[in-house]
Amino acid sequence: MSTEEFKVSGDDVVSFIKRLIQEGNARKISIKNDEGNTLVEFPVTIGAVGVLLVPVLAAAGAIAALVTKCTIVVEKRD
Repeated sequence: MSTEEFKVSGDDVVSFIKRLIQEGNARKISIKNDEGNTLVEFPVTIGAVGVLLVPVLAAAGAIAALVTKCTIVVEKRD
């Protein structure tokens, strides 16, 4: 399992997470603030589509409204 970190502006958080989920190899996604504190963590299941993603994207959107910059940490399957 590998981990990647991406610096993202608050405006791009939701679209970035959508893209990660569509790629299909993310296992877990975390959002951290500038200080490195984890704001939210959620697992991404292989079968997660449509309605199941709505709460995840809503949470990401709420966090994006509160931060100007954040780090998205993606745990990927090898």
